[in-house]
Amino acid sequence: MIGPLTILSLQVMSLISGVIIMEQIFTLPGLGRLLLIAVQQRDLFLLQGLVIFFASTVILINLCVDLLYKKIDPRITLQGEKQVSA
Repeated sequence: MIGPLTILSLQVMSLISGVIIMEQIFTLPGLGRLLLIAVQQRDLFLLQGLVIFFASTVILINLCVDLLYKKIDPRITLQGEKQVSA
């Protein structure tokens, strides 16, 4: 289950990055199009906010996947977690 979970998380993150292209092609309103408009108009505050939002979304997805790894396979230890010896 760990392999497919990893692939699924990578696919979700590539979908997030593909939003920009899809919204531009189909002229859909959304965060990807807003990001391009912010770049074109050099709106640094909006650009900074959107980059932080996209980055925190990717970090949150990675955190959830790591916690699911721990739930699926109890032998996996997270960094900072004390390992109990038998």
